[in-house]
Amino acid sequence: MAEFKEISPNASAGEKLLNWVDNRFPASKLYKEHLSEYYAPKNFNFWYFFGSLALLVLVIQIVTGIFLVMHYKPEATLAFASVEYIMRDVPWGWLIRYMHSTGASAFFIVVYMHMFRGLIYGSYRKPRELVWIFGCAIFLCLMAEAFMGYLLPWGQMSYWGAQVIVNLFAAIPFVGPDLALLIRGDYVVSDATLNRFFSFHVIAVPLVLLGLVVAHIIALHEVGSNNPDGIEIKAHKGPDGKPLDGIPFHPYYSVHDIMGVSVFLMVFSAIVFFAPEFGGYFLEYNNFIPADPLKTPAHIAPVWYFTPFYSMLRAITSEMMYALIACVLAGAFLGVTKAKLTGLIKGGVIGGAVVLVALMLSIDAKFWGVVVMGGAVIILFFLPWLDNCAVKSIRYRPDWHKYLYGIFVINFVILAYLGVQPPSPIGERVSQVGTLFYFGFFLLMPWWSRLGQTKPVPDRVTFAAH
Repeated sequence: MAEFKEISPNASAGEKLLNWVDNRFPASKLYKEHLSEYYAPKNFNFWYFFGSLALLVLVIQIVTGIFLVMHYKPEATLAFASVEYIMRDVPWGWLIRYMHSTGASAFFIVVYMHMFRGLIYGSYRKPRELVWIFGCAIFLCLMAEAFMGYLLPWGQMSYWGAQVIVNLFAAIPFVGPDLALLIRGDYVVSDATLNRFFSFHVIAVPLVLLGLVVAHIIALHEVGSNNPDGIEIKAHKGPDGKPLDGIPFHPYYSVHDIMGVSVFLMVFSAIVFFAPEFGGYFLEYNNFIPADPLKTPAHIAPVWYFTPFYSMLRAITSEMMYALIACVLAGAFLGVTKAKLTGLIKGGVIGGAVVLVALMLSIDAKFWGVVVMGGAVIILFFLPWLDNCAVKSIRYRPDWHKYLYGIFVINFVILAYLGVQPPSPIGERVSQVGTLFYFGFFLLMPWWSRLGQTKPVPDRVTFAAH
């Protein structure tokens, strides 16, 4: 048993209360480790607002979600009417609902920006691999949470969007039909599906999400934050053992983040009050029509934050399969001829390529579309081991790396736009090229990240007071 820390009898009531708590729970210790004595690099810039903003939006979603659940009815015959009741009759219900729906899009915006910052500054590199993996798991959880929540209003797009996405699981060989039936709870999207998705959206996934967020922050604070220079500040410490290029997170960055939070809340409030549908991107017009199993909308598309991956799904046609087979064969050929592999491993590579090509020829393209859509997210988990550049930050990489990252972002935005649009021959071809570029960017990274002359990295972080 730990010894109790004594305190002066003349201490104030507040100090005595804190001492009483500290003897039973490490409140002061946690405060010091994660705030007042957690040293962060002093050269954080604009890109470092988005981590704290993601935490803010998570709180907004949880709080507004609690109030929505008080009035929502997870039943197929009542769900749409209950949302209308929230919007029209519950005091301030329209505000809570719009905050929640806008918060979903805001969550993805700040998370995409947060992930992009990690990408350009090498925040996934050693020793932060686990921080990145937890972050990618949060992103995957967030996608599941958003998809399940999207069904709950029981509008036309909710119903038919869920029908399309759940039916994708039926394309998996052998277990697909049974898996789709298990997810739906019925042979079509119905009341059973709504109840399943409601329980996962409200209880199961948020618990996992909160656990991952805690793990993400603990892992980050264990190894320390990265910075725009990609330099480890723990390498240079003063006589007191504190990093010379670091400053305490509180009060410096906690106050610094207030500015980011203020700007974010102004933009967020403007959207909530003046453009909650955001031109049909945040809330589609079809979702203001009650779900009708007998009337299919002319064009079914997911919400904007899923559309890049939806584009990749639609890009995989029977014709595209031949291009993918060519990529597999080319990859196997390069692996055998260029990589330094033993004879046994070379044989394994050739055998694996032959088996994969045989599967690609025998299994329907729809299944491979599902594989590509899932692989587009899963490949992010392996980023720490794909990047072989000598330096972390984009600042000290060859200049053409910046253009490559720029093209990657433009490609991602184009895929997102095409995912919203109805299918067309030109759109299909562009999305196919975009899909090949997306995967090529990551799969060829071990090769292209080593190319070019890197710039000298300074010993200490570059910082100008402002």
